[in-house]
Amino acid sequence: MFDIFIDTHFAGGHHLRDYPGDCETPHGHNWKVQVTVRATELDHLGMGVDFTVVKKAVKETLKKIDHKNLNELPMFQKVNPSSENIAIFIYDDLKDALNHERYSLYSVTVRETDFQGLTYYGPSKS
Repeated sequence: MFDIFIDTHFAGGHHLRDYPGDCETPHGHNWKVQVTVRATELDHLGMGVDFTVVKKAVKETLKKIDHKNLNELPMFQKVNPSSENIAIFIYDDLKDALNHERYSLYSVTVRETDFQGLTYYGPSKS
């Protein structure tokens, strides 16, 4: 098995509705994002998935949220644009584009800063 990943970023503003602290006030982040694809075998070139395939799909997804007020976007009308919900959005938006007989989307990591973040692995398979 091979875990192939790319690191990228996007900028955006948000606030957390009903949060008991500073994060309820509008503010912004330069979120760092890592997308990992798990390949079970290699192609004829010796690659699990070409980095350009992953980068293109991620770029299309991040265009939907980059330099936006996340609270105003349809996907964050009913849920807060927390890092967790941002990771879920990215994962759900990418899962079909990064699904192949040899590989599939494995995880999305979202960091608000260099020192804090989370990794989402998709819905529970149980």
